Amino acid sequence: MKSSVDSTSEAFTKGQELRSFLFLSVVMAPVLAVMIVGGYGFLVWIFQMFTGPPGS
Repeated sequence: MKSSVDSTSEAFTKGQELRSFLFLSVVMAPVLAVMIVGGYGFLVWIFQMFTGPPGS
């Protein structure tokens, strides 16, 4: 009976794991952070267009 995970064909090599980690930590994390902060700023800007600045 064959195992559900074939260790030779489906396992990631150390090089692939390192490239994946570097891509996620160096590229995707900063991009997601900028998108989240920028999206929040955009929502506040749009909200203030309709309601006015705080205290007014």
